[in-house]
Amino acid sequence: MRPLIGITTSLTDSSQVLPHRYVEAVERAGGAPLLLPMTANREAQQPVLDLVAGLVITGGPGITQGLVGQLPADLPAVDARRWRADCAAFASAQERQRPILGICYGMQFINAQLGGGLYADVQEQLGVAAHSPKRTEGREIEHEVELAQGTVLAEIVGGNVAKVNSFHIQALERIGAGLTVSARGTDGLVEAIEGESGRLLGVQFHPEAMPGSVWDGVFAHLVRLATAAH
Repeated sequence: MRPLIGITTSLTDSSQVLPHRYVEAVERAGGAPLLLPMTANREAQQPVLDLVAGLVITGGPGITQGLVGQLPADLPAVDARRWRADCAAFASAQERQRPILGICYGMQFINAQLGGGLYADVQEQLGVAAHSPKRTEGREIEHEVELAQGTVLAEIVGGNVAKVNSFHIQALERIGAGLTVSARGTDGLVEAIEGESGRLLGVQFHPEAMPGSVWDGVFAHLVRLATAAH
């Protein structure tokens, strides 16, 4: 039986939204995707959270917890309703020792929840090249990352270097408790983090947007751990 994989969503006006490629990536990996609701309180959300064997925290807006600097005008802060829902989903998965995959905002969220810091605008603060198509007139950005040997992510990828996409304005400034950097870009920015045994895994890029690449492996890893925990 496929394990249920909870997937967080974004909020646009009064609608919960999610790019369908997240669902497709979980399905390809052998999981059963379940979109998580944004409820007014955790009591209403908890019965759903109790069902999931794994969690994907998807991309999103700007995070203010652990922030170094001020968010730029082209990166709005996360809506309080999404933040509450994400915090509840993360806490539930942590309490139940379920695997978690954080993508872009999701990686930054995991880092912030564990006491890490975030640059508000890494291009402005560190003088690196743009990492978001918002800053390149829509031109897609790709670059290589170097995997840290001995990490779970390096084992998943099966190599020292891999190509990724890029859609972020924020970036990790200080690593949260219990986390290890498992990939960096050529400019030194943190591109992936993981916890012990890889139950927590975060990537700064969007693997769901690279189907058929080595990055399908992060979803397969999540589903394997979820199956074992289910």
